[in-house]
Amino acid sequence: MKPLVSIITPMYNSEAFISETISSVLNQTYTNWELILIDDCSTDNTIAVASTFQLKNKNIHLLKNTKNAGAAISRNKGINVANGDYIAFLDADDLWKPIKLETQICFMQTHNCDVCYSSYEQINDKGKPLNKFVKALPILSYSRLLKSNYIGNLTGIYNTKVLGKINAPNLRKRQDWLLWLKAVEVSRKPAQGIQESLAYYRVRKNAMSSNKINLLKHNYNVYRKGLSFSTPKSIYFMFQFLFEHFLVKSKQVKTINKK
Repeated sequence: MKPLVSIITPMYNSEAFISETISSVLNQTYTNWELILIDDCSTDNTIAVASTFQLKNKNIHLLKNTKNAGAAISRNKGINVANGDYIAFLDADDLWKPIKLETQICFMQTHNCDVCYSSYEQINDKGKPLNKFVKALPILSYSRLLKSNYIGNLTGIYNTKVLGKINAPNLRKRQDWLLWLKAVEVSRKPAQGIQESLAYYRVRKNAMSSNKINLLKHNYNVYRKGLSFSTPKSIYFMFQFLFEHFLVKSKQVKTINKK
């Protein structure tokens, strides 16, 4: 039997997107999965929409927070109840291509890979292509990942049978980066990137990356609070991040030529 993949999806006021996101999981060519939806006290119809899918699919599970707790606690709640040999992440507004899981699980088994991710494309709020392709690095060491987050969370998968369950630290932002750093550290092997685009990342108008000041603040917190670096060490790595993010990582984003 094929290994089970647990998919973790936190939700908060995701009514406009969650139906399409769940459908992209249902359309996977790889069928041995469980989808764990965690609602973080949504005030719209997110739960109602998600419940319609849950009632029809026994491998979809819906958890509800008793108070708004943020993405980290929601993800960890899903991770803690997951039964999978692999854990994957899909935010409530992003989408997977149908071959996503099949391609990655096959790759991980073939290459003895503990942490895997892929290239992805960007879409807007309406689901329209932005003609942007974010290319995955083929090999990603811990030291390189420490400089900037090169793993698109919607593409990341890790092997729980080898690494155990790895939780996200309780930071309101950028906790996914810390999770992947921990996964690569525990693995003691580089993460491996699939060059093929396997997902669609939705660029929202209020996305953190659009606000450069907030981006810098939250990334500093990764070093200072998430990794407990000293202030001088955190500042040093912030300079590393600035160079890597704006002069190196930005070159990963390619414009797709329209036909």
